[in-house]
Amino acid sequence: MVDAQNISLTFETADGKVDALSNVGLQVAEGEFVSFIGPSGCGKTTMLRVIADLQQPTSGTLLVNGMSAEAARLARSYGYVFQAPALFPWRTIEKNLKLPLEIMGFSEAEQQQRAAHYLSLVNLTGFERKFPWQLSGGMQQRVSIARALSFDPALLLMDEPFGALDEIVRDHLNEQLLQLWRTTGKTVVFVTHSIPEAVFLSTRIVVMSPRPGRIIDIIDSGFPPDRSLEIRETPEFLKIAQRVRTGLRAGHSYDE
Repeated sequence: MVDAQNISLTFETADGKVDALSNVGLQVAEGEFVSFIGPSGCGKTTMLRVIADLQQPTSGTLLVNGMSAEAARLARSYGYVFQAPALFPWRTIEKNLKLPLEIMGFSEAEQQQRAAHYLSLVNLTGFERKFPWQLSGGMQQRVSIARALSFDPALLLMDEPFGALDEIVRDHLNEQLLQLWRTTGKTVVFVTHSIPEAVFLSTRIVVMSPRPGRIIDIIDSGFPPDRSLEIRETPEFLKIAQRVRTGLRAGHSYDE
């Protein structure tokens, strides 16, 4: 689904060049759930934006769903979930979800069917006529996820969608996202700062160094798809979490 080879990206700023990514190589297979974890400014979001063709690499090659990143964007091969829900306050929940479908020219009947289906998938049936300000932060983010899935993309890109939520809500949404991933079979590329979140959700965890962003380690989790939060107390989970922490330390992520 994603084939990145030697991706580097350098920004030109008023203070000179900034190396954001350096020789990043990664393959993501169909149906995987891959998380990027690393310190702030390490290039996690930049790499996600490169996959989405929102930024172009300085060097390297990238294929998304077997085509260039630009072609994948034009083919609507991915849905993007941002850190904030980015819902229009004057549109109802249903109309927020329908927005990409309207833009893409789906019929009203198809829009209605898809809105009902994806709101049901994120357990928000009955909230169609509510406005974003009437929902909690966690519910708003679930609307954002449903909207990203509404046109049935092959790939879901998620940029730290639960980072601003409290731990209780975050745990609940982690379980719901895992169930959604199992139900839809989508390929997910996920950005997070949380070690437990990365280990719990992922089939593989990509550990990145501080800028310029490089891959320090790629860790397979091997947990069953129907895992619950209780798995976080097991020796296997703690062992993987410690390996992630060791990778972050080796990349000097904890340096002040």
